[in-house]
Amino acid sequence: MSELDAAAETAVEQCLALEADDACVIVTDDEREPIGEALYAVASEITDDVAIVRYPPGGQHGEEPPEAVAAALAGADAFLAPTTKSLSHTRARSDATDAGARGATLPGITEDVFVAGLDADYDRILEECTRTLERVSGADEIRVTTERGTDITFDLGDREWFDDTGDVSEPGSFSNLPAGEVFISPASADGTFVVDGTMRPHGLLEDGQELEFVVEDGLVTEISDDEIRGDVEAAAEECEAQRVSKRSGETAEQAGDAAYNLAELGIGTNVGVTELVGSVLLDEKAAGTVHIAIGDDAGIGGNVEAPIHQDGILREPTVYVDGEELELPTPDV
Repeated sequence: MSELDAAAETAVEQCLALEADDACVIVTDDEREPIGEALYAVASEITDDVAIVRYPPGGQHGEEPPEAVAAALAGADAFLAPTTKSLSHTRARSDATDAGARGATLPGITEDVFVAGLDADYDRILEECTRTLERVSGADEIRVTTERGTDITFDLGDREWFDDTGDVSEPGSFSNLPAGEVFISPASADGTFVVDGTMRPHGLLEDGQELEFVVEDGLVTEISDDEIRGDVEAAAEECEAQRVSKRSGETAEQAGDAAYNLAELGIGTNVGVTELVGSVLLDEKAAGTVHIAIGDDAGIGGNVEAPIHQDGILREPTVYVDGEELELPTPDV
């Protein structure tokens, strides 16, 4: 058995807990076909009602897939989606899980990350998620600082915390794979955060490379990096074109704000990730890190829809829960 096959077995049998009477769909694209085929092969040994749907890679993370892909997800009991661009924060995915489908997306997955990320102790990940979730649930405010200059405070409002344990065995459950994080879409935020770990389109940042973001009243007002700023500006223009035409009472400025929304605060709990590798999918799960995202939050408890969801990973953060320091998970050595 190859390493790819072994990782596929973990995803299908342990995480998805696929059963013989499940209707299963594997969604992949032209650049992730080997992973999709490995998952399909394992799933086809369990259920006869299985299909693989392949499409050209999307243009950006959070972009809605073709209608045929959305229809396949809507008709499934269970799904796995290894794709180049993320389907996590799309209506197609959230509509499927809202209707009772269970499954996981694997955005930007590579064969190396697939093998490394699925070779993990998911019972330990569950323990760390549970411990962290118990500590942050019910908090009013989270503050994150780093020696690189991060100092940002999140107003949580009445938003709900979620955990990503990798267990998608129950109807309607959803996860990223590889898994391991506790996260929330905050009601608002103010301050500065400095990404010094991993962020698209750069991947793993070089020593000393830093990406700075200024946040005011829940909106990103300054972005130090030209490429990321360009991606966000393009998403804002798309928001203006799509949403203003649908809502006559909304101005273009209001519609464009969606792309600059401070969308997510996440805490990594995967103790099996001992170093960052340049994959947001894996690195945002690394124990002892924090990630902060811009853009869409409608799929994670917020109310902002945008064609972008951009995560940045912060190394060695200090996290305060209502003024008290949180003991972060630490990687297994």
